[in-house]
Amino acid sequence: MNNPKVGSESAGQALEELKNTVARLRAPEGCPWDRTQTHESLKAACVEEAAEVVSGINILSRTGKTQSLCEELGDLLLQVMMHSQIAEEEGFFTLTDVIRGINEKMIRRHPHVFGPTTNNKTDPGTIPADWKKIKAMEKKGREWEEAYLFEAFDEAEKLIAVARERKKQNNSIEKLTD
Repeated sequence: MNNPKVGSESAGQALEELKNTVARLRAPEGCPWDRTQTHESLKAACVEEAAEVVSGINILSRTGKTQSLCEELGDLLLQVMMHSQIAEEEGFFTLTDVIRGINEKMIRRHPHVFGPTTNNKTDPGTIPADWKKIKAMEKKGREWEEAYLFEAFDEAEKLIAVARERKKQNNSIEKLTD
C-alpha cells in the first residue's frame, strides 16, 4: 500500500462520503440485506471484524505489509458506521455524537496533554493509573454496566468460535472450487 499523499482528501470528507453510502444502503431503495440489519444481527460481524484487525496487526508486525490492516480497519469502521446509522434511524444518537463523544473522552483522559498545565514529560508508567481514575469518575453511578461487559466477553467468545467455524467452512469450499 502506498503512503498517503500530502494534500489528499481529508478524513472528514471521506467519512462523510462513507456515511452517505451507508445511509443509501439502508434506505428503502438500498440493499435489502443492509436494510434488515440491527444492532443484534451485526454483533457477530463486529466481533469478527475486530479479530480480523488483530490479524492485520499480526501481519504488519511479522511481514511489514500494511494492506491487510488498512482493509480490516475499514471493515471495523463500517461496523461503527452501520451501528451509528441504525441508532440515528431509531432516534438514539448520530455518528456526530459518537465522534464528539470519543473526542471529548480522549481530551478528558489526557489531562497531561490537554489540561490547564500540560506536561508531555509525564512518566508513561503513571498514565494507565490516571486513566483508570478518570474512567472511574466518568462511570460513577453507572457501575451496573460492568455486569454487561462480562456477559459480552462470554458472548464474544461464542461469536469468535462461530466465526472461526465459518472461516474454516469457507476455506474448505474455496479449496473444493479451485
